[in-house]
Amino acid sequence: MSQPPVCIAALYRFTPFADPAALRASLLEACLQHGIRGTLLLAREGINGTIAGSAEGIESILAHIRSLPGCDALEWKLSWDDAMPFNRMKVRLKREIVTMGQPDIDPLAGVGRYVPAAEWNALISDPDTILIDTRNDYEVAVGTFKGAIDPDIQSFREFPDWFRARRAALEAEGRKPKIAMFCTGGIRCEKSTAFALSEGVEDVYHLKGGILKYLEDVPEAESLWEGECFVFDQRVTVRHGLEPGAYDLCHACRRPVSAQDKTSPLFIDGIQCPACAAERTDEQRARYAARQHQEDLARARGTHHIGGDA
Repeated sequence: MSQPPVCIAALYRFTPFADPAALRASLLEACLQHGIRGTLLLAREGINGTIAGSAEGIESILAHIRSLPGCDALEWKLSWDDAMPFNRMKVRLKREIVTMGQPDIDPLAGVGRYVPAAEWNALISDPDTILIDTRNDYEVAVGTFKGAIDPDIQSFREFPDWFRARRAALEAEGRKPKIAMFCTGGIRCEKSTAFALSEGVEDVYHLKGGILKYLEDVPEAESLWEGECFVFDQRVTVRHGLEPGAYDLCHACRRPVSAQDKTSPLFIDGIQCPACAAERTDEQRARYAARQHQEDLARARGTHHIGGDA
């Protein structure tokens, strides 16, 4: 079987950029020249993002990023698809490349111990290990590791408060935490494990390369993963071997939508899903309906509506 034509690279690197704004123009220009689409975030703490294009184009952009200050040890993960999962290319300036709201946390100063995918099952099968999913609630609902604790958070900013409360409860039970954390590609765990260390927890581990590396490397027959993994592009979810999953995306709230969700009377394609129906105003629904109408017209013409990922 031939390899699909679209290469997708999820990447990040924590490194101090003195002036991230000065890097933006040349990076965007390079991406556009090579036909790359996706989103890259630049901040004083480094770079993060997911991009897609031809194998040659992605190789060129990875080389460009590795030439940036401190990015020679850039972390990236490649996967492949038949269709381009992004509509356009964006390079954005942010306060943080992954928002935790803890300005004193510096992953370059120390993080948990990296555990390769091949050794992850042994760690999380240890009854003394407390396994924590650091992702948001809608991501966890799609799939997670067997036995993992779900913090039930709506954003990563809520994780520090949840962690402090959970740790206090564990210590009240007389347990000294041995903690293993995981996330989609590894970047959130750089901060969550650094945070745990700053809180005085000594025995902290995280899955190197994240869930995506685990699903790529660990055979399904040996896997402790249950469900699918949410990804932040138009594939929506992936399965073992990084094969495309079964979920679609709600274009109102950006949450995953299952086949069962689509049978709900609260589901209106392009306008709302059961998870966000109560969160939207009539004005928002009217705007989404207008956007969906334009997308339907573009699809009928065989073209693409550029506002589709707004």
